[in-house]
Amino acid sequence: MSTKGTPDDPKGLIYEAYRIEGITKPQCRAIFFDWVLSVETDRDSRARLRTLLEEHGQDGAHPMTEVMTEGLHGIATPHRRGGWRSRKRD
Repeated sequence: MSTKGTPDDPKGLIYEAYRIEGITKPQCRAIFFDWVLSVETDRDSRARLRTLLEEHGQDGAHPMTEVMTEGLHGIATPHRRGGWRSRKRD
């Protein structure tokens, strides 16, 4: 089992969320959002989430497992959209 402060969870946010008794899904979403903002962008976020789910997500009924699973499916590869060069000219 993982400990607090790993490369995939530098602040230990996910680790601690699983230890909060009675935590709700909205609270897990807020923690997840903070986690997203705190991780380095040098590694694929999906890979980080898969690792964290393997470490912590054995209890599928925990709201953080549900939030991370939703995040895993909702993270898109960033790409540039729009801009002045993409406008069609008449």
